[in-house]
Amino acid sequence: MTADTLPDTVLTLGAFLRDRRARLQPGPDAPGRRRTPGLRREEVATRAAVSVTWYTWLEQGRGGPPSDDVLERLAHALELDAASREMLFLLAQQRPPPLSPAPPSAVEPALQRVLDSFATSPAVVKTPTWDIVAWNAAAAAVLTDYAALPVGERNLLRRLFGELRTRGHWPDWESGARFALSVFRIDVARTGGSAEAAALAAELQACSADFRRMWAENEVSRHWVGHKRITHPVAGPLSFEYSTYSVDAADGLSLVVFTPTTPEVTRAIASLLQK
Repeated sequence: MTADTLPDTVLTLGAFLRDRRARLQPGPDAPGRRRTPGLRREEVATRAAVSVTWYTWLEQGRGGPPSDDVLERLAHALELDAASREMLFLLAQQRPPPLSPAPPSAVEPALQRVLDSFATSPAVVKTPTWDIVAWNAAAAAVLTDYAALPVGERNLLRRLFGELRTRGHWPDWESGARFALSVFRIDVARTGGSAEAAALAAELQACSADFRRMWAENEVSRHWVGHKRITHPVAGPLSFEYSTYSVDAADGLSLVVFTPTTPEVTRAIASLLQK
């Protein structure tokens, strides 16, 4: 292979579209003989409900960045899988596609096994709208017995702002609630302002003066990392370091792990789990 035939080191949007178009096979009723493999530009444009001229410009690297809607239609037209769809957005807009709140069924058994491996560290999996869709035994013992709650009540923000009687269990409730909202704002933006996220924000504004007050501050924070203190009704004061990790195999899900700060806290959780 000579230097003239080496592939480009940087993939462009146009090259990506041409490559994915070439991978698709036309249907048996497709008209005309084909000198090259794959679909024609006209066929992709029809599938995506865009003009042939506009699609041609995209392959030629002309015109402005496509909108989210156009990119989603192109992803469907080109029959892209999740990884290729993400690459399409990265090439076109230099960012991943908006996240879609993941349903409980998105939690694979392998992810649950990861949760269960944190024997004395409470761990949960949340969606961008802060619904808890998986947890381990330590989380049920220390935070909340999520299995005993209706699905609609397994939401961290609803519990944070809606249960006044439990605020005494959180010595740092004010700062923790404010920080949670600053992260939630980023999560809302990552979902592209989904209807589900907007409905949750509207619900909490209607029922919680504290939420309205903090939401109006417009603070944002990218990382949900810090310290948390809990006054457990049985184990007493507990302190944790918490951190959040994206779950790459499930679009939009995050793993939150609360690590005990001292051996005494670890032993207290172990004792709770034995009861």
